[in-house]
Amino acid sequence: MGSDTDHFLIGGGVASLAAAALLIRDAGVDGQSICIIEQSDVLGGSLDGAGSTETGFSTRGGRMFEKNFRCTFDLFDTFPSIDDPTLSVTEEIRAFNRQVVSNADCRLVRNGRKVADRHRLKLTWADKAAMLRLMATSEKSLAGRTIDSWFRPEFFQTNYWLLWATMFSFTPWHSLAEMRRYMRRFIHLFPGLTRLKGVLRTRYNQHETLILPMKNWLADRGVQFRTGSAVADIKIEGDLAARRVTSISLDNREVIAVRRRDQVYITLGSMTDASSVGTNKVAPMQTEGPGPAWSLWHALAKENAGLGNPAAFSGAPEKTTWHSFTVTLNNSKFLEFMEQFSGSESGAGGLVTFVDSGWLLSIVVFHQPHFRNQPGGSTTFWGYGLTGDQPGDHVEKPMGDTTGTEILEELAWQMRLGEDQKRWFDGAKVIPCRMPYITSQFMPRNPGDRPPVRPKGAENFAVIGQYCELERDCVFTVEYSVRSAWQAVREMNDEVSPPPPVVRSDRNLAVMLDAARQMLRN
Repeated sequence: MGSDTDHFLIGGGVASLAAAALLIRDAGVDGQSICIIEQSDVLGGSLDGAGSTETGFSTRGGRMFEKNFRCTFDLFDTFPSIDDPTLSVTEEIRAFNRQVVSNADCRLVRNGRKVADRHRLKLTWADKAAMLRLMATSEKSLAGRTIDSWFRPEFFQTNYWLLWATMFSFTPWHSLAEMRRYMRRFIHLFPGLTRLKGVLRTRYNQHETLILPMKNWLADRGVQFRTGSAVADIKIEGDLAARRVTSISLDNREVIAVRRRDQVYITLGSMTDASSVGTNKVAPMQTEGPGPAWSLWHALAKENAGLGNPAAFSGAPEKTTWHSFTVTLNNSKFLEFMEQFSGSESGAGGLVTFVDSGWLLSIVVFHQPHFRNQPGGSTTFWGYGLTGDQPGDHVEKPMGDTTGTEILEELAWQMRLGEDQKRWFDGAKVIPCRMPYITSQFMPRNPGDRPPVRPKGAENFAVIGQYCELERDCVFTVEYSVRSAWQAVREMNDEVSPPPPVVRSDRNLAVMLDAARQMLRN
């Protein structure tokens, strides 16, 4: 460091990595002047994926993709694919989705069988009227409101809600304003909702498909990665008229001086902060209190006006926790069974939800291999419980208290597998994961709870990630992180073009007519 202008990026998730790439690509910054500071030993934030056949493969989760993620596809067109350097990552994703097209015929399962009316939304006219009113209501008037304050209780038993909730991870106590954003932002996906049509996937887990190519590209250009270094404090001096970051303090007591001409990009909060993992025999640990990312935001907001309200998102972990699990099998028998059971080839069918599960359990069998070092003949699949605080139906305790082996026992019961079929799981390696803040970005919010990308008076810093305010776009997506990074780099560097606008499908007459026909049919 020590160049004319140094660039410090706090957090090593996709937002920071995207900001670094955009600084180099669009602002002409020398990569050697960029330093990414990350608390964990691995870059990528919530986009993780690692393991082996010996220990088991693991990914905490994955984000949804669709064709209108303009910022994401523009950015990832910059990086060569790891498997085929003649293709960009974007070209690789599009090629893969031409090969494996989403067309689920088994989204909902009850009593071990496909739900007969799984392709009907089961909405009443009262439900449809409420949805239309919500679409037409201003976001400002929905401040602080929950989804269940708008819809009648019966709405949450419809196929529509089961499909919607498990696809996007919404619960009735989440933000009504965010649900409205999702409805408007993804209205073009509404006609294919029951089959997951229009949803795009990556060939491998998102860490290997997205993060590794981006990291390699940045490393080739001299970007410095300081992993294993948590930021304990960021000193901001001045007032709302003019203020700037003057120092960054690490948890090892090192203090980094920040000059007036330097730039600082701060990732606020983290969906996967304070996560813990378990094993076949041990349930994930119940972590106490927020992790470093949330602690930093709380400290910044306490000392500096206009940096949001982290308590709105992190203050009720009992409402933002769910549990996921990744299973590694040394055979393909379960995969073959699921292809026959679901009617979809692996990777094309997507999420299968057990609607009468106390945990509201869902699984997805990936296109194989899902990990680049996964041997042929093995199978990996992933699952999660949206209401894992409730007792299971076979394993009669909350999902967070269960071991990996117990999760498989519950899954086998939900699928009504026989004793011979249960042997498919012999030797399985299961890695369960508890994430206390995984849906924190969905919590009800008021204006100002999410700060703007360029807080008032900020001279040399911006905030990025899932907890800053971006008009119209939707959190819990890679697109939101990339857009926030692009907007921040644009506001700090005048020569950079603004990010492409959010595609307004809700203003496309053909799209709206298709959505109306689907609603009327159901």
